[in-house]
Amino acid sequence: MRDTLGSDEEASDTESIVAAAKAMRDSSTPANASQAAAKVCLIVDDSRVIRKVSSKIAKSLGYIPVEAQDGEEALARCKKAMPALVLTDWNMPEMDGIEFVRRLRAIPTPKAPTVVFCTSNGEAKDIHQGIGAGADDYIVKPFDEAALRAKLEKLGGE
Repeated sequence: MRDTLGSDEEASDTESIVAAAKAMRDSSTPANASQAAAKVCLIVDDSRVIRKVSSKIAKSLGYIPVEAQDGEEALARCKKAMPALVLTDWNMPEMDGIEFVRRLRAIPTPKAPTVVFCTSNGEAKDIHQGIGAGADDYIVKPFDEAALRAKLEKLGGE
């Protein structure tokens, strides 16, 4: 049974990678550039479980989820193709979320992505620091699916 579960997860990963690759390919065509870019959600977290849960929610809201396990990987992905939405953790190896958001905001782009911190750093000073670094919103872990969905729906309506 475990092998079957692994196969399903691999198939799901493959589908996500294919969808993201198509979005990046299509974004190189001027007629489709804004349409494809407007649908990508980059999920940056060193926890595979959080990335998978967040990907499922983003996908249900019409986004093409793309994952990165740390700020360096996320920054490289953003330089190749800027997503419409970024969900990022704060505490990650290689490059933390604060540094990632600061560097992300320094990249020249016609349309800056919406950035949401999804982190366990929940004190008022942390929230101020995250927003000060350039995030648009903030959700504190642990959060449930309904809370993240509500946050993303609210942001989509603004």
